[in-house]
Amino acid sequence: MLSLIYSCGLRCGELLALRPIHIDSKRNIVLLKNSKGKKDRIATLSPKILEMLREYYILFKPTTYLFEGQTKGQPYDNRSLQQVLKQALKKTGIKKTATLHWLRHSYATHLLESGTDLRYIQELLGHNSSKTTEIYTHVSTKSIQQIKSPFDDL
Repeated sequence: MLSLIYSCGLRCGELLALRPIHIDSKRNIVLLKNSKGKKDRIATLSPKILEMLREYYILFKPTTYLFEGQTKGQPYDNRSLQQVLKQALKKTGIKKTATLHWLRHSYATHLLESGTDLRYIQELLGHNSSKTTEIYTHVSTKSIQQIKSPFDDL
């Protein structure tokens, strides 16, 4: 679940609302229905994540939701998902506090640092306004460090 949030830049609610039919393995996309603002959007599906999802599907055989809670046909609980993140941080020895939404922020920041155009990131995140997406531009210092000063050409 954490890997899917990061690899697709999902919101927590989007992950929990996913159904198996929303995974389009032929086109390598995830269909996100009724996202924030009641909009539909798509996210790219990593081949590594697709392989993980196939293994998960064989093991857990979800019926209604991709990630179901203890009761078959019911979505996984939001608080339980936050506990999954807390346990993952503990297992890896990361002391810094983190939230599920930070995985989405990391996704956007890493796309930006790798050279993805801000307009594509806006579309992938489902932002109406480019202003919302622009918050990631100040987070990324890697790109700034790559800029060569014109003074060096003198």
